[in-house]
Amino acid sequence: MSDQADNYRGDVAPGDEHATTLSEVGHYLIGLVLALGLTATSFWVASTHALWGPGIPIGLCVLAIAQMGIHLVFFLHITTGPDNTNNVLALAFGVLIVFLVVVGSLWIMANLNRDMMPMDELMNMQIQR
Repeated sequence: MSDQADNYRGDVAPGDEHATTLSEVGHYLIGLVLALGLTATSFWVASTHALWGPGIPIGLCVLAIAQMGIHLVFFLHITTGPDNTNNVLALAFGVLIVFLVVVGSLWIMANLNRDMMPMDELMNMQIQR
């Protein structure tokens, strides 16, 4: 087993702890370069006509999801390793809360006009006063 561990000693996931500070800084720099590249690509996609018009929002969403993945792995060190189970659960809970807030807000905005008093009745109430 130790021979196998020695073979993979240099194999470290981006979110796992590294043996030296230099290798850790190297992974931060790789994350920075990837994040800057995705940001520049997003600006390029939004400002050119390289993509078909209706496909631009989809392309930007794909780039945004990739950007989130880069940040989670390279900067927040969230991986699927056994030591990171709590981090993954906390991330999943955060995603659930954001999802509930967004869906709840959209539901409230969709039903806002239905629950409001019609404008002519509101005007009649103000005139009667």
